[in-house]
Amino acid sequence: MGKAQLIDYLRGELAISNCAIAVALRHGEQDASQLPMVLWQYGLISLEQLNTIFDWLQAQSA
Repeated sequence: MGKAQLIDYLRGELAISNCAIAVALRHGEQDASQLPMVLWQYGLISLEQLNTIFDWLQAQSA
């Protein structure tokens, strides 16, 4: 699962703004798996959204 797929999911399913994603990408690691945590740490997504993303990531790797 690549960063592009994760970003598409964040935009399409969770309606995370391009600005929020850009902030997280600037401040986060280049590893796509860290992107959800950075979004949450900066208050750009809720804990519920973070859990939803982790569930999606786990389903993608299964």
